[in-house]
Amino acid sequence: MRQIHVDTIISAVETLFIEANIYLSQNVLNAIQNAIEKEESPQGKEILRELIRNAEIAGKEQLPVCQDTGLAVTFIEIGQDVHITGGNLSDAVSEGVRRGYQKGYLRKSCCHPFTRKNTADNTPPIIHTKIIPGDVLRITAMPKGGGSENYGEVRMLIPAEGKEGVKSFVLDMVKKGGPNPCPPIIVGIGIGGNLETSAILAKEALIVPLGVRNDDPELAELELEILDEINRTGIGPQGYGGTVTALDVHIKMLPCHIASLPVAVNMQCHVHRIREIVL
Repeated sequence: MRQIHVDTIISAVETLFIEANIYLSQNVLNAIQNAIEKEESPQGKEILRELIRNAEIAGKEQLPVCQDTGLAVTFIEIGQDVHITGGNLSDAVSEGVRRGYQKGYLRKSCCHPFTRKNTADNTPPIIHTKIIPGDVLRITAMPKGGGSENYGEVRMLIPAEGKEGVKSFVLDMVKKGGPNPCPPIIVGIGIGGNLETSAILAKEALIVPLGVRNDDPELAELELEILDEINRTGIGPQGYGGTVTALDVHIKMLPCHIASLPVAVNMQCHVHRIREIVL
């Protein structure tokens, strides 16, 4: 049994959220650069160039790449042969988020749903855990902004609607969002399971690296079909019109009940912030 002290987890989470908010990954920068070549609108091309310049300035000046530094979403895979010592996992993640958002001078966006009183330290974080074989602990940090999150939705389709129903639902949500999710967007789609599972699948789909296709050929083809249709909407970079509205589409799917077809959409803005560590 391998032991991991909570202090190690606290330090890792603190660093992950600071770095995620300051640095865009090369994977995302490459996708935006490729989008410049694909974009047919001169204005759209210039906006995409500005996004790259913004990321360069953020990294150089050690400033958040976006003012919305998001709710602190974490995905944690815990090896079944890991024993966490010195405290509990949830408290450690919360403390890491608290320190990261204070030390990194990151905007605290977490508030009471009705009074809107801010929690003042961006806690509690959103924590999704999964038990896996082995003796490692993998932490994925995803600061998730409100503009893109507001255009996520779960819909229980009639099974007969099938793939066309899924495509129609996704296109409806993209058009509803328009410029508000700050395109070019990344679209995560969760299909199957049940209501809450489909939403988590959609969020997990956003973690898939840009340009990586689903292992299932049918779903890989569906991802590209939906991406093509999104980019035909004409919404374009930042909603000013153009041929690149989305950088990528990812799908995760599980079996579902014979009477149901749950589908969830979760969007990410062009500031696609993800950092991961394996302890």
